[in-house]
Amino acid sequence: MRRTRRLHPSGVLLLAAALLLMAALPAAAATRAWLDRDRIHLGETATLNVETDRAAGGAPDWSPLEQDFDAGGHTSTRRVQVVDGEVRTQVLYAVALRPRREGELTVPALDVDGERTQPLVLTVLPPDDTPDQAGEVAFVEAELETGQAWVQQSVGYILRLHYATPLVSGELEQPQPEGAALRRMGDDVTYSRDIGGRRYNVVERRFLLVPERSGTLEIPAARFRGRGTGGFFDDMFGSGPRILRANGQPQRLQVRSMPDQAPQPWLPLRSLQARFLEAPQQARVGEAVDVVLELRADGAAASQMPELELEVGDGAQLFPEPAQVREQFDGGRPQVVVTRRFSIVPRRSGTLAVTARPVEWWDARAGIARTAAAAPLAIQVEGAAAAPAAGPGSPDAGPGERWMKVPGVQGEVRPWAVAAAAFALLWLATLIWALHRRPPSSKDAPAPEAGRSLRTNDTARAKLRHLKLMLDTGDLGEVEHALCALAEPPVADLDSLAAQLGDPAQRAALEQLQRARWADGDPVSARSALRAAFAKGPRWAGAGTGKGAAEPLPPLYPRQ
Repeated sequence: MRRTRRLHPSGVLLLAAALLLMAALPAAAATRAWLDRDRIHLGETATLNVETDRAAGGAPDWSPLEQDFDAGGHTSTRRVQVVDGEVRTQVLYAVALRPRREGELTVPALDVDGERTQPLVLTVLPPDDTPDQAGEVAFVEAELETGQAWVQQSVGYILRLHYATPLVSGELEQPQPEGAALRRMGDDVTYSRDIGGRRYNVVERRFLLVPERSGTLEIPAARFRGRGTGGFFDDMFGSGPRILRANGQPQRLQVRSMPDQAPQPWLPLRSLQARFLEAPQQARVGEAVDVVLELRADGAAASQMPELELEVGDGAQLFPEPAQVREQFDGGRPQVVVTRRFSIVPRRSGTLAVTARPVEWWDARAGIARTAAAAPLAIQVEGAAAAPAAGPGSPDAGPGERWMKVPGVQGEVRPWAVAAAAFALLWLATLIWALHRRPPSSKDAPAPEAGRSLRTNDTARAKLRHLKLMLDTGDLGEVEHALCALAEPPVADLDSLAAQLGDPAQRAALEQLQRARWADGDPVSARSALRAAFAKGPRWAGAGTGKGAAEPLPPLYPRQ
């Protein structure tokens, strides 16, 4: 019989106290809204996302959107997870917004089961120029931020795949150029667009292009290969899905060399701004105050940004935290925002001068060197605070007892409290080490191979249970993700999964799911086919199928 170890009562109390402290942390916002793009052209759509943990209240009230937008393409995704023994459900609602006019439009606040989202702003530009390939069933459009750049300057590059028929599958490829680094930024953005009276679905993919040498840089043309749903006569005569091919146009960029008078390190940008986000006016000797510095660059990659530093002299101690870097794509260009928090502990009274180290950069548009620096701070530091007097609620507080300011904790903390907390954490670590120091006896320990087999089967069972749940309650996208997760390691799409399956019925069920998602297939029939095909789990190509082989997993839908 396996022996169980029990924690000492003091350990239980300590763990309970830790859980109470964790429960006291502030909770994140339960309902929020955001746009996938905040700048579009008239005739295009932007996706409004609303995420909430109020799953029982139903979808948001979309009626306030009717004043300036046509809303359609409603979708919802449900996610269930268990955190510390508590089941949490989050629902993500998405709707495509098509503006009715140009200008700065406000996406109004929406009601979600008694909670309200924050209003958002969407910039709607005049209709874009009609692409030369408009009218084709599918075409690829490429756009460079600019036709001229400096060597090692970050340039925005955008690919847009337009298709006027539902896709069954497809792949968009962008070959790497010679003499430059090209990498993707963020996830693909999908929307719809009216061109010449025809509705196109658009997949927009953003890239960061950094030329490595001067001269003419040529970016090879992008290629798309895919399968689209056939028309009425294609289905009647058994032609099936049509093959789609589309090639973009190569792009050229004139790259200028680094000028002799350029500052080092070389940092070519469109603009650079530095400022203090948090700047206290007063402080006390021995008490920490926080200062937050921000650096915002237009036309840069995160790897190009310099380290943010402050100078306070010998009148204070400086404790910097790690910098927070955020990359984004706005107006067709890469942008970077870097913020860093510093804790400053003054050593003496008077005026404390805080200056940010200036950053030299090259103005890519004007062709001149510039310097960015935040305005210096002057913090008035008063003498040390008087020791707290003993009150009725603190009889042990002596007149000479001091308090400490701990960064990240509101209010002051006594030194003995910090020492006690550190001792408690050290004692807990020692207790856990002692409990796991002795290895289990050979009688209780499973063989290594058996342990790995059990863990593999447990994981596979969990994946099958998740697939059954998605087939019963999830949408088709969630069903596809659950199917792709059956493989080990998980695959990216259904075509890759079908290549690993050895059962023709399971491959046919996957094809039926693809038609239900991207063409005119029947979702109900697709779910039924998947339930029947995967009732006993996936059958991988090359796996043994003898009748004498034991079933490694229980069936997905056991017989009654």
